[in-house]
Amino acid sequence: QVQLVESGGGLVQAVGSLRLLCEASGTRFTFDAMAWYRQAPGKPRELVADIASGGRTNYADPVWGRFTISRGSAKNTVYLQMNSLIPGDTAVYYCYSVRVVNVEGAKARYWGQGIQVTVSS
Repeated sequence: QVQLVESGGGLVQAVGSLRLLCEASGTRFTFDAMAWYRQAPGKPRELVADIASGGRTNYADPVWGRFTISRGSAKNTVYLQMNSLIPGDTAVYYCYSVRVVNVEGAKARYWGQGIQVTVSS
């Protein structure tokens, strides 16, 4: 059974930094893409950043230039370096992964449990 586990969250003051880590277990395959989403109270879950297996990255406009997503050296790990944090970044951050499972393009998708990030002003 595939599991994604996030770590590195917590409470930080505005303009501070945090680095989130997502580690996957339970699979011998390499994910085709991994991503970070976040959900603030009363708001829908939104994409923060994603990274494809080839290294191409994509960022949401609110975090562009402040956050960096990268693959770890271990298989199926991903980091999110968050700099210049603002109170608006406060949310539960979720790790997400996807793998294409057949030639028709069907995908297996996985979510972590989420980790709280709180930015105080």
